[in-house]
Amino acid sequence: MLNQKPIKVLSPPIIVQPQSLALCAIYIILPWSKCLWYLISKAMWSNLPFDPLANIFSYLSPDSLARAKSACKSWYACANTSGSWATLPRRMNHPPWFIALPTRNHGHFIYAHNPADDSWHLLPLDFIPNPVRPIASIGGLILLREATTTSLQLAICNPFTRQFRQLPKLNVTRTNPAVGIIELNSANFEVYVAGGMSEASSIGGGSSYEPSLEVYNSVHDHWKTIRSMPMEFAVRLTVWTPNESVYCNGVLYWITSARAYTVMGFDIVNKNWRESSVPMADRLEFAALVQRNGKLSLVGGTSEAGEACIWELTENNNWRMNERVPEELGARLLGGKGRWGSINTRCVCIAGAMCLYRDLGSGMVVWRECAKKGEWEWHWIEGCGTIKGMKLQNFPIKGLLLHPYLASSSFLNE
Repeated sequence: MLNQKPIKVLSPPIIVQPQSLALCAIYIILPWSKCLWYLISKAMWSNLPFDPLANIFSYLSPDSLARAKSACKSWYACANTSGSWATLPRRMNHPPWFIALPTRNHGHFIYAHNPADDSWHLLPLDFIPNPVRPIASIGGLILLREATTTSLQLAICNPFTRQFRQLPKLNVTRTNPAVGIIELNSANFEVYVAGGMSEASSIGGGSSYEPSLEVYNSVHDHWKTIRSMPMEFAVRLTVWTPNESVYCNGVLYWITSARAYTVMGFDIVNKNWRESSVPMADRLEFAALVQRNGKLSLVGGTSEAGEACIWELTENNNWRMNERVPEELGARLLGGKGRWGSINTRCVCIAGAMCLYRDLGSGMVVWRECAKKGEWEWHWIEGCGTIKGMKLQNFPIKGLLLHPYLASSSFLNE
């Protein structure tokens, strides 16, 4: 705990002078002859063309963009335009933030780690009317479920712009279904809900497993029941499957949470279900699916000396081990416990990064792609242990990885 960095409450960004960033825009975007013309123009700072400025903004990290937005009204308007979403992939070269949400009643806050300066920040969720539980990240947004009801009611928020919106109610009221996410493009996503327990019948029947699959499309803004599913899959998705899903090569995957582990997948195009085995399924003490370099991968820890490995699913549907978690990082995460089964190991992934974590106060093992080198590198991130110099209570969390989106979302304004 002595090495843990203090947490910071996000405050309004510092006002910066526009000259430095604008000058960068000139040198990068414009030929030298046009740069000279701009340099001798008295109105260059207030009349910088919108397109070059938006282009430069697309390369800024979220915290740098927040400061740039505060420079003047025109920069604020430029950063908040709908076109900013289209340039978001360029900012993906920056490492994603780790977002931690309490899984129990430990305040209405989000704890966010900024990898740019290795600092923790506190984001209040007082703009959300009811207690919520996190499910997954969607771009810079977070998919939530309301915690005040046992039936699934989904919502979406952006903790950085303090926007919140409930999704429409499902066609079939369900308890504890599996939830999956597919990001179709930067402005469109789908949410899949499979299995779960249906409500008790009004004529006296009890609740039962729901063998159907519903999908929500963000453009059409409604749920659609697409087909039924085998009852045995409905049972396992309800009882043994957490909400973590991975979409890879046209298939939406979940992994069962009970040993021996298995992988269940739904083919989006052919609308059929499949089941796959897991390497060392009966010996893994934790297992999670990730997507890496366009391929489905599995992270798992065995009981042998705290070893954790990463397997990749080949084109022949065989698992091939291609990486091991560095022994020293695995030992730090275990914290002297010796076995993965003795701690609540969790895993979260996003394009270009994967994170193993335990709780808020413990550190995290991160494996992420280095844009400059084109290789994946291992890192250790200290947990969040203090706030304003005061010791912070440690508690279970649900972790997410995302790239903060600072522009106002039209989807959340509907």
